[in-house]
Amino acid sequence: MSNVRLAVIYYSTYGTNYAMAQEGAAAAREAGAEVRLLKVRETAPESVVAGQAAWKAQAERTASVPEASAADMEWANAYLFSAPTRFGTVASQMRAFIDTLGGAWQGGHLANKAVSAMTSAQNMHGGQESTLLGLYTTFMHWGSIIVAPGYTDPSLFAAGGNPYGTSSNMGALSDETKAAVRFQSRRLVEFAGKIAS
Repeated sequence: MSNVRLAVIYYSTYGTNYAMAQEGAAAAREAGAEVRLLKVRETAPESVVAGQAAWKAQAERTASVPEASAADMEWANAYLFSAPTRFGTVASQMRAFIDTLGGAWQGGHLANKAVSAMTSAQNMHGGQESTLLGLYTTFMHWGSIIVAPGYTDPSLFAAGGNPYGTSSNMGALSDETKAAVRFQSRRLVEFAGKIAS
């Protein structure tokens, strides 16, 4: 058992980032971390969600997943974020959650904790890299320690070669993407353990 308490925090409209978060959580547990899998609150109007069958189905499938809170952020000593890109930046639901963390940030509760991020878009080059870099800018403001996967494992090249974090096209995850997520999560747990010791 490691000394890592990992909050895997995701937003997923249709299920891609939920699948990535699940994969990352499983790999972290296998690496010995204590893991909380958490979603951020949906901010789109209920009528909009209900008007799109796939969006509504995903919301119903994950109704029992707890919502992330500032208390979860304070509990954790490592974070793995996963959310889709929207017009080159992270989905507004994730930004809305981040915007609730001012008190935790001001209290120093987000500093000196390992963090990594993943994303997806409808197509390759749909804003994945700028989304991850934008999230990392926020994490730098927190004083968190960014643990990007870099080019440190062959799985990253097989999954598309994004050194900032695993990124996927929308839809079912390929075996290559799953392998990259699992590597990124294990790497995060490894460095989180070193930071926490």
